[in-house]
Amino acid sequence: MSFGCEKDNKIQKTGSLDKVVSWAHQFPYAHPLWLGQFLGFLNIYEPDYVKAVYSRGDPKAADVYDFFLQWIGKGLLVLHGPKWYEHRKLLTPGFHYDVLKPYVAVFNNSTHAMLDKWEEKAREDKSFDIFCDVGHMALDSLMKCTFGKGNSGLSHRDNSYYLAVSDLTLLMQQRIESFQYHNDFIYWLTPHGRRFLRACQEAHDHTDQVIRERKAALQDEKEQEKIQNRRHLDFLDILLGARDESGIKLSDADLRAEVDTFMFEGHDTTTSGISWFLYCMALYPEHQSRCREEVCEILGDRDSFQWDDLGKMTYLTMCIKESLRLYPPVPQVYRQLSKPVNFVDGRSLPAGSLISLHIYALHRNSSVWPDSEVFDPLRFTPENVATRHPFAFMPFSAGPRNCIGQQFAMNEMKVVTALCLLRFEFTLDPLQPPIKMPQLILRSKNGIHLRLKPLHLGSGK
Repeated sequence: MSFGCEKDNKIQKTGSLDKVVSWAHQFPYAHPLWLGQFLGFLNIYEPDYVKAVYSRGDPKAADVYDFFLQWIGKGLLVLHGPKWYEHRKLLTPGFHYDVLKPYVAVFNNSTHAMLDKWEEKAREDKSFDIFCDVGHMALDSLMKCTFGKGNSGLSHRDNSYYLAVSDLTLLMQQRIESFQYHNDFIYWLTPHGRRFLRACQEAHDHTDQVIRERKAALQDEKEQEKIQNRRHLDFLDILLGARDESGIKLSDADLRAEVDTFMFEGHDTTTSGISWFLYCMALYPEHQSRCREEVCEILGDRDSFQWDDLGKMTYLTMCIKESLRLYPPVPQVYRQLSKPVNFVDGRSLPAGSLISLHIYALHRNSSVWPDSEVFDPLRFTPENVATRHPFAFMPFSAGPRNCIGQQFAMNEMKVVTALCLLRFEFTLDPLQPPIKMPQLILRSKNGIHLRLKPLHLGSGK
């Protein structure tokens, strides 16, 4: 992040997150943050300040989120006003628990495929970077849940889509952080901008083809019967069937925007969440053992989880939440005020102001979280949660514009991490500690390197 007019315009500042945490000690409520010399935000990380803004439905800051338009179009992430509300209402049934239930089987299958791959790698008895494999697994799951892909795994075409999406997230973060790239006209003329457009084209071609194939299938009566008889609807079925009050369907552009938004939001964020969780487990073996005991007991002699198991994973869920606190998948989000805001301490901001919510700094704010750097899952017992500010923990944002997919994400994280812990013991590679780096999502500059020791706990494997 380029703060003020620092001469060092290195893209991807790796220490930037912890720098903001140290500023939060200095300035208890907020401080200004500059992207380049002209774009100023108020950076907030204190629950009452956060509540003042995030309990309202202000739009996303166009100065940042408009960079998404070329790629994901006007989907839920960037829409605001009546059209946002309309889309949110149309999409909500897609995240009803009846729709989410059958996805548990998808998560099981995709994870087993990844773990089989890890058995091979673990034989070499050296550490490896788990981030990439988790990314492929999350995309594989998501494509099955979104597009109803069979169990064949990712094709070559899907793989190039995966690479395009990875490229796009990197290019977007670099663009947000380099002020000279903010002007569209200039940006599209740079090699960086052209690379962005090429990757966009690739992502759009993939989505368009999938939508075309599905629409063609819907024209075919035999296919339609097959879809009716399928055990579950996928996200695309729900989008194609969505109608507003006057019976109007989503347009093709809206369809593509929502699919692209879901694909981006749904695989990158869970990849980050799962990878950092496994890192936390390696870092804190006592919690790793306790989670493993819990999931072992729940699973018994089966080899896959079912919907009803998810509610029983109490200790694992507390550990997942604590890892989402310390390593939030989306470390920073932005809003533009549609009307003035008054803060608790009497200060105020006019309409039009840009706000940056620093979730990473909020989650490590020591006036909210005692011993904030310590990994302590018991922060998330029902008693402790009840006494905490409702805006202290927001890995999925909060208020009316919170994440529509949070239940989907939590379910996936539980299934995947539980299966990982049953198959392997995770330990650190002391020679390659991860270097935190925000790239739209929280990544590590050098990957997340762990050592895996296969466990054969008689879980049918």
